[in-house]
Amino acid sequence: MDYGRSERPAGAAPLPTAIKILIAGGFGVGKTTLVGAVSETRPLRTEEVLTETGVGIDDLSGVEGKKTTTVAMDFGRITISDDLVLYLFGTPGQDRFWFVWDELSLGALGAVVLADTRRLADCFPSIDYFEERGTPFVVAVNCFEGAKRYQLDEVQTALNLDPGVPVVLCDARQRESAKEVLITLLEHAMKVREQRRRATD
Repeated sequence: MDYGRSERPAGAAPLPTAIKILIAGGFGVGKTTLVGAVSETRPLRTEEVLTETGVGIDDLSGVEGKKTTTVAMDFGRITISDDLVLYLFGTPGQDRFWFVWDELSLGALGAVVLADTRRLADCFPSIDYFEERGTPFVVAVNCFEGAKRYQLDEVQTALNLDPGVPVVLCDARQRESAKEVLITLLEHAMKVREQRRRATD
């Protein structure tokens, strides 16, 4: 979706095309970390400290050290080129905040679904959400220290993904790694858009 195009005075530089991307996945998978690592501006975060209220609701197995959680969204921006800017919206991971998803997904070009091999099933709801809505997405396996490593085709099979859905490895803490994930998503989304255009011609 083009957020940035508008009428400009003669001779003025055109505004860049703005593209909206969602960063999704289960609780504690690294969404806030990825947005913070890649954003060229200080990211907007809506994190709150985990309290006893979440006991029995938020599953901390595998992420016992997690102290905060996103309750609305994370927001960041990255300029790809003079005429292309990405706006990143990190979604909250817990089911009870999913009412936010429909609003965040409006106008999104695509999504990154972060996965943790220690809690792989946690990304199924995100995958189902984007599949049902026809939103192009890629799966990025966040390589946590101490987590077992799997081949990408093993992850694709375990998640029952369409063969056309890219699966990549990443380190959500590293800017270059996060950028590669976003580039993979852009390429995939453009490919899906072209396939759909041809199918309607």
